[in-house]
Amino acid sequence: MEYNTQLNRLIIPEYGRNVQRMVGIAAAEPDRAKRTRMAHAIVEIMTILNPQQKEGEDYKHKLWDHLHIISGYALHVDAPYPAPSRENVESKPRRMSYPKGDIRFAHYGSAVEKFIKKALEIEDEEKRMMYAEAIANLMKKDYLAWNRDAVSDETILAHLEKMSGGKIRFDASKRLTFIDFRTRNVTNGNVQGHVQQFGPQKKFNGRGGRNNRRKY
Repeated sequence: MEYNTQLNRLIIPEYGRNVQRMVGIAAAEPDRAKRTRMAHAIVEIMTILNPQQKEGEDYKHKLWDHLHIISGYALHVDAPYPAPSRENVESKPRRMSYPKGDIRFAHYGSAVEKFIKKALEIEDEEKRMMYAEAIANLMKKDYLAWNRDAVSDETILAHLEKMSGGKIRFDASKRLTFIDFRTRNVTNGNVQGHVQQFGPQKKFNGRGGRNNRRKY
């Protein structure tokens, strides 16, 4: 009795051991024409064993690549597609470097810092302040996602000024337009438009029963 632990490792297990044996027999065939016919027959068997391969694009090319891989790149036939190289198939991807940087306000993320840097490159004063206001609204949204408590506009604008090195400064009376519906913190916003976006809210009466939906 043969045990799988005593046999050669399956290179591509989904095709099974019999296909791997047939590929080995085909690779050992000395006649190239016969070897090519055997390879075509094996590809057809691989298609029957794995019909889901047909769902992908150019699945025939993929099957021929698998055939060469199973043979250990030792199958030399007149294939309809170029044989893959061992270097391309078995090469490991380049190790990705972990981004390093000192983020002063982690809850805003590195993207906000990049936006601020981009805003400082805008020469037109009016456009730069419009861009900065959009960044401030994004900062308020990010802050509320990190901290469920309400945050004042003064805090957000102070953080923006500090992160820009004092180059972006709004008047103390400036109010942001971001609306956080969880905290009901609405400043210079269109309440009706925000409700239509997120849907009407449900309210409860004093006895715990549910009243009709709130109308605006």
